Amino acid sequence: MTHEQQPFNPKRLFFFKDFLDLIFPQNCVSCGRNLFDWELSLCGICKNKLPVSSYHLRPIDNDLTQKLQGLCPVSRCISFLKFSRKGMSQKLLHTLKYRNKPELGRVLGNLFGKTLIETDFAGTWDAIVPVPLHPQKLKRRGYNQSEEFANGIAEVLAISVENCLERRKWTETQTNKSRIERIENVSGVFEIKNTAQILGKNLLLVDDVITTGATLAASATILWENGAKTVDLATIAAGGGY
Repeated sequence: MTHEQQPFNPKRLFFFKDFLDLIFPQNCVSCGRNLFDWELSLCGICKNKLPVSSYHLRPIDNDLTQKLQGLCPVSRCISFLKFSRKGMSQKLLHTLKYRNKPELGRVLGNLFGKTLIETDFAGTWDAIVPVPLHPQKLKRRGYNQSEEFANGIAEVLAISVENCLERRKWTETQTNKSRIERIENVSGVFEIKNTAQILGKNLLLVDDVITTGATLAASATILWENGAKTVDLATIAAGGGY
């Protein structure tokens, strides 16, 4: 039998993978432990330590919805993790955004999606809309962390992700800006690319983090003005009492 005729041996793939894992071990982005083959980004121990919030248990009346009142007609606002400075949630957000770890966003989205399923949110939304990055920032980073989070949720809820929003203007960082300055900073920033993607639909708008709510409010307003039936809001992390 010639070399070309030799049958495929799947054991060679496992051997090659084991070799790569030995040279380039996959580590937990939180604690640094070596991951098992079935783990992605986070080890089981760190998954159990995630500072999961309870916003999904009280989605209509919480400090996030109160923060957005007067900015947009919000009904439900939820967040997966409790944000704390120098805490686990801040480390994960920094890793997701600046360490080239888009798969972490999908993992967090999967986990949040399972939480939503367990609390009867299945069938609530027709599609998920991620808050977009400016094209220059997207090119520099290589991915949109909010879109990766949206993809993870959508996989579990079995709904589509609609990239129907476009960020047309470059905005200065929101850090150290007052609430009014943040609102003014995102005024007129977003546009709709295709209204057919959202017309008459119940949407879940997602972003990585919420501070004053200015970015989410500006995005949600554009969706409502262009025919969305309802728009609920969700983030990876948020500070607050839930």
